[in-house]
Amino acid sequence: MAAETDSHPSDSISLGKKLGIYLLLLVLGCVGAIGGLMLSPGRDDVIAGILGTEPEVEAEEDHGEVETAETAHGTDDGHGSPSDAEPAMTVSPFREIIVNINATTATGRTTSRFMKLNIAMVYDPKIAGSERVEQRRLFLRDSFQDYLRQLNERDLRGSIGLITIKQELLHRARTITESDSPQEMLVSDLIVQ
Repeated sequence: MAAETDSHPSDSISLGKKLGIYLLLLVLGCVGAIGGLMLSPGRDDVIAGILGTEPEVEAEEDHGEVETAETAHGTDDGHGSPSDAEPAMTVSPFREIIVNINATTATGRTTSRFMKLNIAMVYDPKIAGSERVEQRRLFLRDSFQDYLRQLNERDLRGSIGLITIKQELLHRARTITESDSPQEMLVSDLIVQ
């Protein structure tokens, strides 16, 4: 009977080739890690750390003042050059809204739940009709509550539910103010109990 030899394909690779492959993988891993760090937001710190130098820090003075649209964009009062930048958007927060919404239990019974919503509207004061945003705040809040009371708990599930709510509230804000000044609805809290 002939003697059988069990040989694996890995046995045929010499030690030099294995060492070369491991070395190549090590070099590629290091290059990938350095490349990833270079593309990260703090790449100046990484470069300074590799080179052993101190990172460059931009001189920035902070006197504890809050930056407003007027101070950020300059004024035309003769003490500086007027800025060509556009003024910032205005954020108008609403009081907390609490409404009842419908929910369906596992047995199919309809129940009522509370929904608490804190929102703010971002609008552009340069667009015609923006003055109506503050004048019609009560009507905006009433319209928002009418819409939110019609919701079902299923309407609020997932990110698509939040997007839908924001779009509907923005549509209602634009309709009531008769303007394209409202740009976005910001949701800070959305709680269903």
